[in-house]
Amino acid sequence: MAPPLSTDLRLRVVRAIAAGLSRRAAADKFNVSIASAVRWHQRYKRTDSVEPDAMGGDRHSHRAEAHAATVLGWVEENRDITLVEIAGRLAAQGHVFAPSTIWRLLDRHDYTVKKRPPTHPSRTVPM
Repeated sequence: MAPPLSTDLRLRVVRAIAAGLSRRAAADKFNVSIASAVRWHQRYKRTDSVEPDAMGGDRHSHRAEAHAATVLGWVEENRDITLVEIAGRLAAQGHVFAPSTIWRLLDRHDYTVKKRPPTHPSRTVPM
């Protein structure tokens, strides 16, 4: 994703609109899209700022974290439970999560799930 355009450019577009230029004319003058000029002007009217929002980051893990105590409890009572089984139990309660989301939840809480012990060395082939 491309980085946001500079605050200076955003401010010049908004000031041109405030000075009487239409949004379309301001967008043409500063070589930005009409939609951007409209959004920047709306943002300025709403918040008195043209600063872009922060980009990236995790915006969804709070959904899974709301069920952390339940999931961790299931893992404690049954160490052999799989990610798919956990996702299925949550789905039965009306909360749909992918197994990868469950894995990231467990990883954040320092749980590692090892399903089987390491294999024994081969007797016929040197390792």
